[in-house]
Amino acid sequence: MARTPHAQRLRDLLEDAIVDGQYAPGDKLDPEALAREFDCSRTPIREALQQLAASGMVRVLPKRGTFVAQLSVTELVERFEVMAELEGMCARLAARRMSQEELAALRDAHTACRECMAAGDADGYYYENGTFHHLIYQASHNDFLTREAARLHAILKPYRRLQLHARHRLTGSFDEHEAIMAALERGDADAAEAAIKAHVQIQGERFNDLVASMQRLQQRRSQER
Repeated sequence: MARTPHAQRLRDLLEDAIVDGQYAPGDKLDPEALAREFDCSRTPIREALQQLAASGMVRVLPKRGTFVAQLSVTELVERFEVMAELEGMCARLAARRMSQEELAALRDAHTACRECMAAGDADGYYYENGTFHHLIYQASHNDFLTREAARLHAILKPYRRLQLHARHRLTGSFDEHEAIMAALERGDADAAEAAIKAHVQIQGERFNDLVASMQRLQQRRSQER
């Protein structure tokens, strides 16, 4: 079934609501209530929920309904570990296989990230960052790896967005992109792999920041109930 632009927009709005804590992990999503909230028919709502289910953000339980996926901190760390390995493989292959046209497209995405970083636009950076990473997946010229990396990237999108709202993270993320970009331009597979793995992994202060952000969302949600 073709995805309508309206359904894609609704998907983005629902994703934002989940990340912002409007819909907490474990909450049930009622299509009729969502259709009223967004002033639309149930068809684009169903399409949007199907997209979110495919990305792993929501879970459909037979005869029970659709619920916001509930990932523990341990589950998130495990997924980020795998994401780092997958992206490392993509970057290693891309350093050896990407064309000049693909490298030029990546430079454009990198420039767009710089502009959002300079403007302090975390949401804009989030979208341009997604383009930057997906271009690296595609430049690996391994279709299976590209699909798997994109699938896990989609599952982690709301949490990656949450990370970008941490203080100074935009600057840090862009600096890490600079190292990735430089390695890919040199065709240095080892450096590209190491740089992107360091960029994706959540360790030390970044791990603590993510946990703190998740806790703030949960506390806010508890106070609203």
